[in-house]
Amino acid sequence: MFKKKECVAMLLAGGQGSRLYALTEKTAKPAVTFGGKYRIIDFPMSNCVNSGIYTVGVLTQYQPLVLNEYIGNGQPWDLDRMNGGVMVLPPYQGKNGADWYKGTANAIYQNLDFIKRYDPEYVLILSGDHIYKMDYNAMLQAHKKSGADCTIAVLEVPLSEASRFGIMVTDETDRITEFQEKPKNPTSTKASMGIYIFNAKVLEKYLIDDENTPGSSNDFGKNIIPNMLGDGMKMFTFPFDGYWKDVGTISSLWEANMELLGENPAFNVHDKKWRIFSRNYAAPPHFVGDDASVVDSVVSEGCEIYGTVEHSVLSGNVIIEKGAVVKDSVIMSGTVIKAGAKVTYSIIDGNSIISENATVGEDKATAKGIAVVGSGLCVEPNTVIDSEAMINSADFDGVTSIEK
Repeated sequence: MFKKKECVAMLLAGGQGSRLYALTEKTAKPAVTFGGKYRIIDFPMSNCVNSGIYTVGVLTQYQPLVLNEYIGNGQPWDLDRMNGGVMVLPPYQGKNGADWYKGTANAIYQNLDFIKRYDPEYVLILSGDHIYKMDYNAMLQAHKKSGADCTIAVLEVPLSEASRFGIMVTDETDRITEFQEKPKNPTSTKASMGIYIFNAKVLEKYLIDDENTPGSSNDFGKNIIPNMLGDGMKMFTFPFDGYWKDVGTISSLWEANMELLGENPAFNVHDKKWRIFSRNYAAPPHFVGDDASVVDSVVSEGCEIYGTVEHSVLSGNVIIEKGAVVKDSVIMSGTVIKAGAKVTYSIIDGNSIISENATVGEDKATAKGIAVVGSGLCVEPNTVIDSEAMINSADFDGVTSIEK
């Protein structure tokens, strides 16, 4: 018998993240490395724990191996609990057959049994691919105070960018009067963050109705939210004014990493009052050699730096050899930048080698875009990888595979 919970969180982490190209070739987007020692999924999971929500279902689908292994029993986030905790929820074989998650709403529908075993009053729906710190408990208290059937977290965006989002139109009490899905001519700037709190019984009803509606996209934004509004359900917004970043593209992922740098970073991961937890495997302290130069950079445990690193983010166990230069770049764990190599305005995925005197990327001022090298690849000596290149296999000239 499971103990009743006031609120259960359902974290959607099954997306392919196709706009991250080489970085999600072998892993789900929420498992992509961020900020030297984190994965993207660390942020919503840490938000849950810091908000006092200790029952979390993580819905996986695309390339789940790395993500499942990373989450494990949930111990790093204090989610290894006898009653509740974290549970990975992939699509499964049921009595009526097996089916991939067809949309965000269908994914939750397929896991209604997980929700109902805890008989919660409220269900928190989250995305696993955003960088932010947010108190979900404050949102839950606002939801309860307003008597809402559904509360949606919103972020003010410039009117010029509003057409990229689902937009909420509200009255003076923050009650939602209209929902506009990526409108050409938006009449509001309140963008949905994809964070919802539902009354559990209401959510169950609308998920079942949606599942039985032929032709539905089985999506919260396209179906559930409009249907609830159409039925006159009480729906309110919860304004959020902190840092929030959708890292669904190469450029936004690079920008978010760079926003960790400086004396007053746009996003602070060192806040002891709101700790970001991670499964950070033990590594020795980083080492900086006599002739090395490190300027305005994040350097994680286990790194060895003998060359030059400027305005960059290095994950654990990265080696920068003597004479190598790394600038304006994100280097993920286990990568080696050999002597004389130059990496500029690039993202290098884990366990790769940039060989002697190779060049990856160009100066940001002149580059066409960010160069990306996928995991487990070796850029051979003297090879030049142009800006905006997307190297995801050994099928490129001067690139070989080093994976076992």
